[in-house]
Amino acid sequence: MASLKDVQNQIVSIKKTKQITKAMNMVASAKLRGAQSRIDRFRPYADKFYEMLGDLAAGADSSVHPLLEVHEEIKTVGIMLITSDRGLCGSFNTNMINSALKLAAEKKAEGKTVKFYCIGKKGRAAANKTEHEIVESYADEMGSFDFNLAITIGNKVIDAYLAEELDEVYLVYGKFVSVGSQVPTRLKVLPMSSDVAADEIESTSSGDYIYEPSVEGLLAELLPRFVKVQVYRGLLDTSTSEHAARMAAMDNASRACDDMTESLTLLYNKTRQAAITADLMDIVGGAEALKG
Repeated sequence: MASLKDVQNQIVSIKKTKQITKAMNMVASAKLRGAQSRIDRFRPYADKFYEMLGDLAAGADSSVHPLLEVHEEIKTVGIMLITSDRGLCGSFNTNMINSALKLAAEKKAEGKTVKFYCIGKKGRAAANKTEHEIVESYADEMGSFDFNLAITIGNKVIDAYLAEELDEVYLVYGKFVSVGSQVPTRLKVLPMSSDVAADEIESTSSGDYIYEPSVEGLLAELLPRFVKVQVYRGLLDTSTSEHAARMAAMDNASRACDDMTESLTLLYNKTRQAAITADLMDIVGGAEALKG
């Protein structure tokens, strides 16, 4: 049986750990409110953007813009994997990585080459352990980013697609549904088709649009932005999901600390009672010996 000092040291250590997990839970909760506010403000714009662009793409021939054209042979697939830079958020990063690696395995089984664009240290570390090439990686960006990061990543992917270095591009990110639900999501970004917008939102439009200038002119301007908007939405969703997952993980850790403290306190009391009983037996035994 453990000594009283050992059990007491364990209880003190666990209580200190609980202070840390509780503080991290509060920090994650505060960051979650800010991140959720950002994604809630951006979603209406993104939804309307998808609706309008889907309407534009549906009425245009694929030859009017290179980003609408499907390459004759699909040889190389790009995967933009968005994860967090930090851990301690449960299985969140593992779920994103597993989804991306499963997609990569499917494409490799079809005889295609897979290239990764990694945003976040966790995704980069996982991709480094595979045989696939990492074209670009962005670390220490998820803590504070803006639309400029989406522009940088989007431009590199678009340039690679136009140069036929990539024939398909997918985005893998954590879609924020609620505090208790973050869903690993795959989204085909390039080549863009009219199905993309329909898959993302349920259109509420009841009439036709009249566009000025021409549809071709608008597509030339909006299609590159479409890619960047999707990347930015993936960044926002993943950031929000990360804070929600970390808050839940730290809450679970705090509850586990309480359970361990309760168990060790019971063990401490039993150990102390056993020590007291042994001392009493020694005293009684000694007194009986003196009488004899």
